[in-house]
Amino acid sequence: MKLPSLLLAVVFSVWSAGSLQAARPILCCDYGGGRVTILSATGEIQWQVEAKNPQDCWQMPNGNILFAYVGGAKEVTRDQKIVWEYKAPKKVECHACQPLPDGNVLIVECGTSRIIEVDRAGKIAKEIKLVTAASVKLHNQFRGTRKTADGHYFVCFKGEGKIVELDADGQVLREVPVAGDPHAVVPLPNKNLLITCGDGHKVVEVDPAGKTVWELHENDLPGNTLRLMAGCHRLPNGNTIFANYLGHGHLGEQPQFFEITPDKKVVWTFEDQGRFKTINQIMALDDRGDVTQGEVLR
Repeated sequence: MKLPSLLLAVVFSVWSAGSLQAARPILCCDYGGGRVTILSATGEIQWQVEAKNPQDCWQMPNGNILFAYVGGAKEVTRDQKIVWEYKAPKKVECHACQPLPDGNVLIVECGTSRIIEVDRAGKIAKEIKLVTAASVKLHNQFRGTRKTADGHYFVCFKGEGKIVELDADGQVLREVPVAGDPHAVVPLPNKNLLITCGDGHKVVEVDPAGKTVWELHENDLPGNTLRLMAGCHRLPNGNTIFANYLGHGHLGEQPQFFEITPDKKVVWTFEDQGRFKTINQIMALDDRGDVTQGEVLR
């Protein structure tokens, strides 16, 4: 049954011998709604900032929020003060960012086709050129991009349906084909990659040899069809939170993100069609890892 559009719906699922699991405090990007938001575990908005088409977000150890938006990236305090910002060139889109151990921020740019690391003064400290097919439209070039502790880069080549691993100098080490248009790649401690497949309507985990060792299919979760699978967060307990982007004809139809166990049991789902449109990235704020050290897997 549809709830009234102005009524918040946080839906909890019963699992594990019938115990009721509480939702978690969440940081999320609402791409279509144009905002980055912190939600309490009960779904109350605790902080919010406007941003044009935000795509990636992190809570920093000092409590500030770092996020990428279509025109660059910003770090904003809880009292809405911008303490760091990078503005991309014109006709460029930014869809991923990551805080790095040295204080720099990784950003990937569609249009200029590059990964950059930007210092605290807003200057580019490092640049890695990316080679993409000429036929791929600017908007479809790249999505999720992550740097690992060994200096390698993993990039979602959205329009080419693949994940590319690069070394510290930008040399291609391997390519992993993806059934869909990948939106997120999460390098896991066991060297596997967790990949959301966008409009491929699935999620896969692949080992270093490229073998699929776990997958979530379009209709594996009754009543919660996988639409465009976007951002995700692998939790310390092994569960994963997935953002189910409801654009492309599916606005208002179902929950916008959910947590599941490795054996595909739903822990809880979140749905608030009155205040949110297309959530495409999430971070669980009760994961106490240090994002600048790669301890938070998303």
